[in-house]
Amino acid sequence: MASTNNEIEYEFLPFIRVYKNGHIERLMGTDSIPAGTDPQTGVSSKDVTNIVPETEVYVRIFLPNLSNKSKKIPILFYIHGGGFVLSTPSFPIYHNYLNTLVAESQVIAVSVHYRRPPEQPLPVAYEDSWAALQWVISHSKGDGPEEWLNDYADFGRIFLSGESAGANIVHNLAITIGNSELDLGLNVNILGVALVHPYFWGSDPIGSEAVDLDRKASVDRLWPFVCPSNPDNDDPRANPLAEGGPGLRGLGCRRVLVCVAEKDILKDRGWLYFQALGRSGWMGVVEIHETEEEDHAFHLHDLQCEKAKELISRMAAFFNRDMPPMLH
Repeated sequence: MASTNNEIEYEFLPFIRVYKNGHIERLMGTDSIPAGTDPQTGVSSKDVTNIVPETEVYVRIFLPNLSNKSKKIPILFYIHGGGFVLSTPSFPIYHNYLNTLVAESQVIAVSVHYRRPPEQPLPVAYEDSWAALQWVISHSKGDGPEEWLNDYADFGRIFLSGESAGANIVHNLAITIGNSELDLGLNVNILGVALVHPYFWGSDPIGSEAVDLDRKASVDRLWPFVCPSNPDNDDPRANPLAEGGPGLRGLGCRRVLVCVAEKDILKDRGWLYFQALGRSGWMGVVEIHETEEEDHAFHLHDLQCEKAKELISRMAAFFNRDMPPMLH
């Protein structure tokens, strides 16, 4: 008979296994690449710890190979995906993606490692990401602890972006910014948000969700697993259009790019978000980019395919198009 040490309490395949003795086994997303200089792109990266004191929260900063080192460049505040439970900024697909995106976009990127469920259930990932954003903004006067942000970052052009669960976190950060009385500072401007294959959900199926019941059942399980304090797929943090939530009108940026993939079960939620934001009364510009014949996060697994290059070029253009600052 197996000992209780090896008995499984809960599985969320193919991602994670929780044992009765408290041990947690992540079944993917655990590989790591050290920071350094990428020979293909010339992008340099470094890790900065102690973002949230006495926790594992850190950021990996990516700096392009600049021809004009006196020129300030946009900031990309980036949050990785992985169903809230997997991956870090050092996971190869995210590290390599940001090297490519930073080289193409000529932005300085800050990739966040947040504490993850089930050890740290939501809302901890939201709180850690908010703390990391505040840490970045603390450099806006040029006297913060990290020299790359002091020397190269243009705080009038901050963009937030994330993949999947990371895009969900980014949306919720933008809601917090727009619905709070927080003064980010005179020279700080959240210019845009890019949501790539965002994880949004809800209890009532829409579009292809009613057809692909196996994938729907898997996604149905995610929110209750990562947020046991409110295991409702219509929690406004999971379903931005849920009744009783803050809605979209107060989103704290001027521009939004929603990226979806044709074969992704989350696609219809991305389209619904795009449509709802456009008619919400939000005073900004929203656009959408759909990649045909591809599935969730396809670009992360083949950065050299033409459709990945097209997506990255679209995002680079988004990060380099200026708009007037928000009116407060």
